[in-house]
Amino acid sequence: MANHDSSKKRIRQTATRRLRNRYYAKTARNAVRNLRKMTDKAAAEARYSEVSSLLDRLASKKTISKNKASNLKSKLAKHIAKLSA
Repeated sequence: MANHDSSKKRIRQTATRRLRNRYYAKTARNAVRNLRKMTDKAAAEARYSEVSSLLDRLASKKTISKNKASNLKSKLAKHIAKLSA
């Protein structure tokens, strides 16, 4: 167990950040999943901009890597392009 005040604080901060990151990562996974289920192209395009900005925000905060965000956005864009109007 930690003995120094600074290490105790670091443990508290790590636990808080871990919970926050898990929440936002799970939210992003659900958003991507819901977008992939969409069949209406207009609705999917509208939702894509929201999901894209969410992924960019997570990448900038290093919750997910920027490459993962880019890969997800690319795959979602391809999925939307395949949808029929």
